[in-house]
Amino acid sequence: MKARLFLEADMAAPETMPLAGGEACVFTHRRQDRETPNEDAAAVIPGDSDCGVIAVADGLGGQPSGNLAAGLVLRHLAEHVDGQHGDDQREAVLTALELANEAILSGGQGSASTIAVLGIDGNTVRAYHAGDSTILITGQRGRLKYHSMAHSPIGYAEAAGMLDEESAMFHQERYLVSNMVGTTDMRIEISLPLGLAPCDTVVVASDGVFDNLYPAEVIDLVRTGPLAVAASRLLNRCHERMAAADHNNPHKPDDLAFVLYRRGR
Repeated sequence: MKARLFLEADMAAPETMPLAGGEACVFTHRRQDRETPNEDAAAVIPGDSDCGVIAVADGLGGQPSGNLAAGLVLRHLAEHVDGQHGDDQREAVLTALELANEAILSGGQGSASTIAVLGIDGNTVRAYHAGDSTILITGQRGRLKYHSMAHSPIGYAEAAGMLDEESAMFHQERYLVSNMVGTTDMRIEISLPLGLAPCDTVVVASDGVFDNLYPAEVIDLVRTGPLAVAASRLLNRCHERMAAADHNNPHKPDDLAFVLYRRGR
C-alpha cells in the first residue's frame, strides 16, 4: 500500500485500511459552514508488514494558507518515513518535520500547522507532536495509557494543576497555540517507546475532536467494537457537539480530522 494523504478532504464517512499488522481508520472534513478549504489533514504511511506512521496536521486557523502548511508537513512525512522502522523511523520523522518547518518559513506567508504523529514498529509505538493536535492511547477496558499535552498556555496550566479539566475546556483562551511547525522556535515533543497491546486503540486527532469531547468521552466511544464502528461513534458525537450549543457540554464548530489505529490480534 502506498502512502495515503487526505488533504483538503471532505470525506462522507470514515475509511478503513490495513496498516502495520492491524488497521487504521481515517476521517477528515471541513467545518460545515466553511467555504474555504479544510485546514485539517491526515496521513496513513505504511512501512513493511509490521511498521507504519499515522499523522494529523491542523493548519493554523486565521493564518494565511493554513491548509497548504498542513499538506506540506504531511507530504514531507510521506516522502521521508515510507518504509522506515526502529531508530531509522525516528530519525526520518524528525528530519521530515525539520524540513517542513524550513519550507514553511521560507515560503514567507506566515502559515503554520500543528502536527501529531504516531510511529508504529511492531508492538512498540512512539508519539511526536507540536501544537494542540492530540495523541491518546487507551486499553480495551478504558485505561488511559498515553495522552499528549497540548502545547498551549491552557495545556501547560492544566498539566501543572493550575486549571482543572473543565476549566481548561471552557477557557476563553483555549484556542491559543504556543508551538507549531512553521516557526523559528518549533520543537517536537517525543514520547518514550510505548508498548501497544492488540486490543489497545490509538487516537490521533485535531482539536476538532478534543475541543468538543473530554478525553474520557473519546475513550468510551473508541475502546470497544470494530474500528470502523468506533470511528463512526466518534464522528457522530463530534458532529452532535458541533451542531448544537449547550452550556453543559463543550461546543466548538471546527474542521475535523482523526485517525484510529489498532494492531491485529
